[in-house]
Amino acid sequence: MNARRWPGAAHRIVDQAVCAWQCLQRRSAWGWVALCAFVWLAATTWMYPLLLPDEGRYVGVAWHMLVSGDFLTPRLDGMPFFHKPPLFYWLTAGSLAMFGDNAWAGRLVSVLSATTMVTAFYVFLRRYAPLGAARRTALILAVQPFLFGAAHYANLDMLVAALISLTVLAGADAVFRHEQARPDRLALLLMYVLAAAGFLAKGLIGVVLPGGVLFFWLLGRRQYRAMGRLLWWPGILLFLLLITPWMVVMQLRFPGFFDYYIVYQHFQRFLETGFNNPHPFWFYVPVVLGLTLPWSVQLWRWFYPHGPLLPVFVPPTQNPGQVDRGVLRGLMLAWLAVVLVFFSIPASKLVGYVIAVLPPLAWFIQETFEQREEETAPGVTRSLVRHALGAALICLAAVAALLVFPQRSSRPLAQVLVQSAQPGDQLVMFNQYAYDVPLYANWRKPVIVVTNWDDPRLMHGDDWRRELADAALFTADKGADVLWLPQRLQAFVCEPAHPTVWLMAWLDEADRLPVLAGQAPVAQARKMGLWKLPAGDLPSGCGETPSSAPE
Repeated sequence: MNARRWPGAAHRIVDQAVCAWQCLQRRSAWGWVALCAFVWLAATTWMYPLLLPDEGRYVGVAWHMLVSGDFLTPRLDGMPFFHKPPLFYWLTAGSLAMFGDNAWAGRLVSVLSATTMVTAFYVFLRRYAPLGAARRTALILAVQPFLFGAAHYANLDMLVAALISLTVLAGADAVFRHEQARPDRLALLLMYVLAAAGFLAKGLIGVVLPGGVLFFWLLGRRQYRAMGRLLWWPGILLFLLLITPWMVVMQLRFPGFFDYYIVYQHFQRFLETGFNNPHPFWFYVPVVLGLTLPWSVQLWRWFYPHGPLLPVFVPPTQNPGQVDRGVLRGLMLAWLAVVLVFFSIPASKLVGYVIAVLPPLAWFIQETFEQREEETAPGVTRSLVRHALGAALICLAAVAALLVFPQRSSRPLAQVLVQSAQPGDQLVMFNQYAYDVPLYANWRKPVIVVTNWDDPRLMHGDDWRRELADAALFTADKGADVLWLPQRLQAFVCEPAHPTVWLMAWLDEADRLPVLAGQAPVAQARKMGLWKLPAGDLPSGCGETPSSAPE
């Protein structure tokens, strides 16, 4: 396009988007919000393979549930994997069963979680805030790079954030209903069901975080009776009935489960400092502001003189159920602060932990637009649309970047296994565990993983070695079958009767295995190679000793 014509074309795009936004405002039912959010979030999730390690790990565990038929025990390489609860795996296994073993199906749970978060927040605000505020907040939340990226990533974070948010909304709804002398038991029941789902998705934080938000919000309002009302004994009983059976079954099957799953995974890991991704206390503030651009720029208006101090009420004819603006703002502030502070305490910090701050953040951003609208400032709608288009372009640019600069994936090597491997062949991985290979290759047998398992220095991290070693604690016999030392692999492939072995290793580490000396990989993807050791063939390096794993 001619450079001189570009500004005019940009204005036309904005004008058309404004017309579309005004049309969508007339169709304000929650179903339209849900449909638009789902289409926007799901349209591009199929374009690139599962990313390693997280997506390969979590979708791989769900896939193993599906093919094995055991939906109770999460397994990694055939061994119990109790780092996380089972809800994400159950839902993802259902998605894979319905839509096949592909990235779109693997990411569907995250897409649906994000869609539900946007829709539920819209419904809540439409009930207790001005209708225009609900629409703007839903737009800001849905068309936001942070939420878009989380919806495109198949791990637990988006599901957990959605359940935390839904629990907060259900609890606040119960409080408002009680204060307005309306029935609140259904809202209370829903709050406890959602809290149980949050526990089954990520453990105690599914209860602690929404409980903390509601507690500090009501404490600030001095609504002590409302706190007591939320502690509803039928709901507590229902919560326990929903979360207990799975843990009881796992404890009966695997003694030591409770100590590992509750004591270690929930408490010790929260306070330990030896895990990956250590960051300072303030880490999440710039991260959240950066990942919510261009919307987050509007937050500076809160520091202006006479910032977004909006009217407390709107006319009753517009929204009879609307609550005091200060009360609603207090809920959003407690929500934002509790999530940020809680996840800022441990040294190990991952970006996805704080996705639950996005709904209240979207609310505060929309208040800046609402104030300008109250002041009849010109061009507010056009400014809102320009921000939405800018955010959408950032989201699509991120997808394009993944296509132009693909991330590490084992799918090319897995496709070679699909085409060439036979049922009796054995798959071995040296100094790595490629989580996505079993799914892409439909490899249903456990993979032999070779490294220096007897070196305690390699077991202090928070990587694939630690995960597999922890899994072996619950099933020592299977651990002995699949976790090999390099010497055992050397002896295995030097037996005349060994089956065909497919060996995956990093290209720069192949020389550590004498049995690969002088052999070229049959396939390679980026820095990873795949070698074939045919059945009965004795490699030339059988008389040598393999080198140790890198430290």
